[in-house]
Amino acid sequence: MGLFSKGKTGGMMNVIRCDEKEYLVWKWRPEGQELGASKRENGIRYGSSLRVKDGEVAILVYTTKENEDCQEVIVGPQDKIINTANFPVLADIVGLGYGGDTPFQAEVYFINLSENVQILFGVPYFDVFDPRFPDFPVPVAVRGTITFNISDYSAFIKNNRLINFEIKDFKQQIRSAVMKYTKSIVMSLPASRNIPVVQLESQILQVNDALESYLRPRFEKDFGVCMKALDIEAVEINKDSETYKELKRVTKDIASETVIAQSDVNIQNLRDSQRIMSENMEESLRIQREEAQRAQRLKTETSYIGAHALNRQADVMQAAAESLGKIGGTMGDGSGNDGFNPAGMMTGMMMGGAIGSQMAGYMNQMGQNLNAFAQQNMQAPPPTPKPVSYYVLIDNQQSGPFDENVLRQMASSGQLSEDTYVWKQGMAQWMQARDTELNKLFASVPPVPPPFPPIPPTK
Repeated sequence: MGLFSKGKTGGMMNVIRCDEKEYLVWKWRPEGQELGASKRENGIRYGSSLRVKDGEVAILVYTTKENEDCQEVIVGPQDKIINTANFPVLADIVGLGYGGDTPFQAEVYFINLSENVQILFGVPYFDVFDPRFPDFPVPVAVRGTITFNISDYSAFIKNNRLINFEIKDFKQQIRSAVMKYTKSIVMSLPASRNIPVVQLESQILQVNDALESYLRPRFEKDFGVCMKALDIEAVEINKDSETYKELKRVTKDIASETVIAQSDVNIQNLRDSQRIMSENMEESLRIQREEAQRAQRLKTETSYIGAHALNRQADVMQAAAESLGKIGGTMGDGSGNDGFNPAGMMTGMMMGGAIGSQMAGYMNQMGQNLNAFAQQNMQAPPPTPKPVSYYVLIDNQQSGPFDENVLRQMASSGQLSEDTYVWKQGMAQWMQARDTELNKLFASVPPVPPPFPPIPPTK
């Protein structure tokens, strides 16, 4: 920019600075020196001052004695006199053969670190193919905005070192690259992300994410800039084209047939589920009836055992009484008198009572054991465990409850998947089937076939 003496070079020092108000990259040259006017265009006098403001960086690009291109980076704010004390690299390019007022050759670039650059771009209609229907190319156009700034200024200067840097030329390079990459990415989306061409307009976020992830590393590598944002404003389909109309008709017919087929499958699955539930209910009732009949039989048998125990106890008591009478009659007094013998009677009573008591105790113990056995067997069998049933969300409609057998069939037919939401008594909220005990149903279930025939691989 400025000189101490405008238009003169001999004996005067340069003031190297950037006074531009809005710029991304600006190349300095001595005042009065036009582009390509002389070899002194990039001449900097030893002892000139370099001024770099806060928020910008100056890069001196020079060639060493070994013909190697080098850079000296000065980050602002700086205000220095150019000499070997402040810039040791100058010792390599300023030799004793030069006078103190002899300029050395170096290009000086000023870079604005805080400047963001926006570029509008538009890609006119280009053909996109659905891999399932390669005979129907659909015209698609894309419009958007890219915002970037310079983060790696050394790489930027290395990639964009020009005799006269112009931001409009650089923007055009960026725009051309974006248009090329946009075509490539959008054309690959139907196959790579399984997006039907006729739905590209509604999948603008996926288009944006795919293009941004692809462009970001390439911008840093190819242009030395940091892409801060990519905003796809519109993905437009030429709906007046004959190929679009034909593709729309074909896909609509296929979708309709698929819905009808899926509805038939769902109805059949529902009928099968109801039939299985009815059979399970019938089987459960049969088991309950048989258990009730068995309990009644045990109760009756227990009553018979109790009556038999009482009869046996009475028989024992009668036998004891008879034994008592016989013992009393046979015990005389030793004198040969067969009449009443009180001593013998008392002895008989004592012996008969002991025997009767012993027999009664024995029969009583046996009766208690029989009663305990009967009571143990009279207890009703435990109730048949109620099968765990789940409610299922199918097409946002609550169905069920279904037991495990029904759910297993639903998983085999594809009506129930790991992502399906289910609920049963005791659960706080609806959960996906994979997060419940139902995850075991999917161990051997094959995946659901695609709605369209698989695409044969291209040669």
